[in-house]
Amino acid sequence: MEQGRAWDGVGPYASAGTPPDARVPEQARGEHTHGERPASRTVHRHSVRGQILDALRSALVDGELTPGEVYSAPALGARFGVSATPVREAMQRLAVEGAVEVVPNRGFRVSERGPRELAELAEVRALIEVPVVLRLARTVPAAGWYALRPLADATVAAAAVGDRAGYAESDRAFHRAVLALSGNQQLVQVADDLHRRSQWPLAGRPAELRADASEHTALLDALIARDLTVVRTLVREHFGGADV
Repeated sequence: MEQGRAWDGVGPYASAGTPPDARVPEQARGEHTHGERPASRTVHRHSVRGQILDALRSALVDGELTPGEVYSAPALGARFGVSATPVREAMQRLAVEGAVEVVPNRGFRVSERGPRELAELAEVRALIEVPVVLRLARTVPAAGWYALRPLADATVAAAAVGDRAGYAESDRAFHRAVLALSGNQQLVQVADDLHRRSQWPLAGRPAELRADASEHTALLDALIARDLTVVRTLVREHFGGADV
């Protein structure tokens, strides 16, 4: 997103207008608006914070929220057609996850991730996930891997149409399901958090996403066949040459 360009909003929240009681002034006292304008999108009152959180996560993946920029809760709320409160609550959650940082009296700055940090995240993910996958390759029956086929197919479908937010979610869902076969929920939670952090924003051109998605299906084929040599090779490639 170019400097100063208004963000068009995110998420499936199209509506004919914004409820009068949910409007937020364009210039919120003490908070920087970053050239923001209201949009004619509203969010249903049911599970508002959860919907806002999902929308913001999608915007982070897509790069619609620019790393290093500051965004105010009132102005983002105006775009969604809600008060600043659910936006601020969602942003606080994202701050805990490391996606944004609080800027007192201004709003929230989107975290910047340089090549080194992304490489470190990939390395830690590999250290956690690779040994588990290799162990599961020796113990999980073919039926267990067959059950994951729809999740792998979902990553392929999302990558094929360039749906970056959809790809990010389906990619994490596939990895969560693989690790869940270990029965260690703490491992699943830690690995998913690292995975999510590495997706803000989601790197890679469309062709790279399609190639990454194809590795999921190829890995499943090898796991079903219990071809440990191919599994080891694919896992190393999937994590960028991790030493396993």
